[in-house]
Amino acid sequence: MKQQGLVMVFALLVLLSITVLGVSAVTSSLSQSKMAVSMQQSGLAFDAAESAIAGVFFESEDETLLTDPSKTDPLSEARQGNVFDPATDSMSCFDEGEWTDRYMTEGGLSTGDRHVVNGTYQSAASSKSWSRTAFIREQACRGSSNVIGGSNVNCHVFIIRGCGKVAGKSSVVANSLAASVFGPASQ
Repeated sequence: MKQQGLVMVFALLVLLSITVLGVSAVTSSLSQSKMAVSMQQSGLAFDAAESAIAGVFFESEDETLLTDPSKTDPLSEARQGNVFDPATDSMSCFDEGEWTDRYMTEGGLSTGDRHVVNGTYQSAASSKSWSRTAFIREQACRGSSNVIGGSNVNCHVFIIRGCGKVAGKSSVVANSLAASVFGPASQ
């Protein structure tokens, strides 16, 4: 009789241990699933930010856009706008109207167009993609100055910030890039 009670207590302890291990496994699995979804959303937002930067370069190299006097590419537009001082200024993805804005949407990029209409970058993941571009300074070009030295060509330095956001997430992923473009020296 005493042994039967002991076996029942032992069986209950084994059952309790198995239950604790099962609950722990389910909790760990749910936590890993949440982390995987978060990493996937961060990756989608980063892709959107990178696309926004690529869109700035696409427009800045678009021959149709560059030869149309009624339109401006983002670098030329930024050159005419506010000067960005890295020592004192900050560039947020939410600075509306202070810097030159471009958007990447599901419609993609098309030659001869200024991509200034805000829209959804990707509807399957419901994400947005946009950029901010600002002019930093004009300076003498460095490097192979044998060809450029003494000429009236300078380097125009810009900062481009690509921004990406997935719907339902409070955070925005941003990536910044400094670009230097050959251009005529200012008089």
